[in-house]
Amino acid sequence: MIFLRGRIIGRLECGRTQLEVSEELGIAQSVISRLWQRFQDDGNVSRCSSTDRPRVTTPNEDRYLAVTAKRNRRSTVSDLSRQLSSATGTTVSRQTVYRRLGHIGLYARRTVRCVPLTATHCRLRLAWSREHALWTPHTHIPSPIPPTQRV
Repeated sequence: MIFLRGRIIGRLECGRTQLEVSEELGIAQSVISRLWQRFQDDGNVSRCSSTDRPRVTTPNEDRYLAVTAKRNRRSTVSDLSRQLSSATGTTVSRQTVYRRLGHIGLYARRTVRCVPLTATHCRLRLAWSREHALWTPHTHIPSPIPPTQRV
């Protein structure tokens, strides 16, 4: 992207108009105008530094949250927030913990009790249960081991 900005400035310095450059490169003329104005003001074509709000947690604290959440999968976001506060002294909201865990792919989900069955499994289980519906505890199931060899 910096290379493209340099090409834009180079063409403008060669005497091309902003409209010509925007049509050649397929970029809006307003973008060309802002870039040219910034270059004339401070001689710089790089993007402005971010003025975002600083993060509450450090990368180490983010890792601590991830490890703690993975060790105890049943812990709630409130629990994790309290644990982080007691371990590091950094107080964060539940929403912050939720975002940090979501960023690494950990979301709140109910634990799965069993593997979900496919339609084929359901059909086979139903057929087996219908076949064995009338069985009693005394119904004899033939054993593959002959009676003489049973212990």
